[in-house]
Amino acid sequence: MRFFPIVTAVLVCVALFFVVLEREALFRFANDLTTEGEPQPIIENEAAPPAEPVAISATNAAAPQAVNVIVLASEAVEVPDAVRVRGESEAARQVSVVAETTGTVVSDPIRKGAFVERGQLLCELDPGTRAATLAEAEARLAEARARLPEAEARIPEAEARVAEAEARLAEARLNQTAASRLSESGFAAETRVANADAALSSAQATLTAAQVGLETVSAGIESAEAGIEAAEASVQRAELDINKLSVKAPFSGLLETDTAELGSLLQANGGVCATIVQLDPIKLVGFLPEAQVDRVVVGSAAQARLASGQEVAGAVTFLSRSADETTRTFRIEVDVPNPDLTIRDGQTVEIAVETDATRAHLIPGSALTLNDEGQLGLRLVEDGKAGFAAVELIRDSTDGIYVSGLPDRADVIVVGQEYVTDGVSVRASYADEVEAPEIGQ
Repeated sequence: MRFFPIVTAVLVCVALFFVVLEREALFRFANDLTTEGEPQPIIENEAAPPAEPVAISATNAAAPQAVNVIVLASEAVEVPDAVRVRGESEAARQVSVVAETTGTVVSDPIRKGAFVERGQLLCELDPGTRAATLAEAEARLAEARARLPEAEARIPEAEARVAEAEARLAEARLNQTAASRLSESGFAAETRVANADAALSSAQATLTAAQVGLETVSAGIESAEAGIEAAEASVQRAELDINKLSVKAPFSGLLETDTAELGSLLQANGGVCATIVQLDPIKLVGFLPEAQVDRVVVGSAAQARLASGQEVAGAVTFLSRSADETTRTFRIEVDVPNPDLTIRDGQTVEIAVETDATRAHLIPGSALTLNDEGQLGLRLVEDGKAGFAAVELIRDSTDGIYVSGLPDRADVIVVGQEYVTDGVSVRASYADEVEAPEIGQ
């Protein structure tokens, strides 16, 4: 009963021996059975022939296969650079013309959109009683002028009185001196001396009165002259008030509103007659960031494109010296000719201000890629291996884009850049060089 388990165990041990320790002999035996169709005896002690050693190059085994790419041999060129900002158009001048005096409009209105010349009448006001006021002022001026000759005629009489009083005073002084000396010698009575003293005092009083009269006449002349000046001022004021009845355009431009309607009352320094805008030339206004403000100077050439597609050119006329407190940007203004008035106030515009030229490469936009850090750049071929160089976009054109940040000559991968990384071997096929477009394209 125990014989079969023992035999089974022996057979299993023999099978394990050949499978584990004599595997090659077992494989040869199986191969002989397959090829010859009959079993071959297994020689347990026969040693297997040694295998011939094969030399394997570690370098060849580890070296990856080179990646085929297409390379553009690019050389740097001088490219006009520009600072780009977004802004809007703004009228060169815009003013609301108001009345300087109160009055009722007596002129027909001019409708908005009409072009008016400088000095053209916009609103005419009713003069009212201003003509009478002017006539009254002119009459007062004539009266004041008539008083002046009368006052001037008194001057010779007053001067003659002063001269006469001075002569009498001199005579009285001589008499008083003679009387005093005779009295001292005993040849004149004291009454004579007293009379001489009284005559001297009277002469002095007469001279004083004559001088006062002369000063009074002179004051009368000055008063007459002042009256003339006051009357002239009144006349000028009345004439100016009448001139203010005609409200005229301060410059040539377009009416943004209708002029005041017939019969409407305009108050002094508050009643708006019309609003005028001047659009030729027109200003393009933008705001430069702090990082680019030093690249722009007044007088720099500028080009702009409106939202409608219209392109215009001009020059920088103003660059702010103080930053906006909220945005920390600097206002820039560009004057552009607008003779046909096609550019309106408030249109969106993109302004490009020319700066110093920059050396850059012209490459296809499809050649741009990103590295693992997310930097925008290009894949280059250096010594048969791929590398990465970060670039900065300068401008675009119809033939590609201009970038900086590369050496003067660079082999740029334009096809296959997405399939290589830094240090990967590449097999480069050079494409035809791209010709640089003309300046301004």
